[in-house]
Amino acid sequence: MSGHSKWSQIKRSKGASDVKRGILFSKLSKRISLAVKEGGGSGDPAANLKLRAAIDKAKEFSMPNDNIDRAIKKGLGEGGAAIEQVIYEGYGPFGTAFLIEAATDNKNRTVQSIKHTLSAHGGNLGGQGSVAWQFQTRGQILVERDAGQDLEKIELAAIDAGAEDVRESTEGLEIYTRPADLENVKSKVLDAGGTIAQAEVIQESSQGVDLTEGQKPKVDALFAELENNEDVIAVHTSANL
Repeated sequence: MSGHSKWSQIKRSKGASDVKRGILFSKLSKRISLAVKEGGGSGDPAANLKLRAAIDKAKEFSMPNDNIDRAIKKGLGEGGAAIEQVIYEGYGPFGTAFLIEAATDNKNRTVQSIKHTLSAHGGNLGGQGSVAWQFQTRGQILVERDAGQDLEKIELAAIDAGAEDVRESTEGLEIYTRPADLENVKSKVLDAGGTIAQAEVIQESSQGVDLTEGQKPKVDALFAELENNEDVIAVHTSANL
């Protein structure tokens, strides 16, 4: 299995400047609005699991409740242009594949921006279906390594709760689940004393591309620039970084 390391993404987000935090809050707001729309127009997180997950993620980054409430209202059709979700597929340098999730009120602006970014980093925008076939939807839970935690106990709790795969790294544990099992496994990990850095549904590539140490910075730079695009809410890649 492969994909960009989420740990570096978390570090970038949590250490963001005030300007970048504003962009981050904009992205989180769009996730919430989309979750409301995709949940049949339900603004109740108790009845809309996707919305609850989006709100939880927003709270992880200390987004104010007023911002969350405004995002829910926008998803209900109150105030501002309607937000649409669009998925773009493309290629980065060294044969890497990229799946880019965007939320936008102007698709022409967004596609031109993404196309320019890919091109500037030696890649190109692909057609529908060009890379999506290699990505699988999975739940991912990142548990931070902490001296007070028993990682073996947490791993067993995750497996007992239905986790499909658990990988240990220098940062901690990466737990993978079926999307429908994410919240249940997350709850059991917390019960076992796990410190969760992030829990969300991701797209993971089955066609991992190994890179040399010299190639990694170029692909990571593309990933970071796409991630900093205000219309982009998630970036997935086949690169092993």
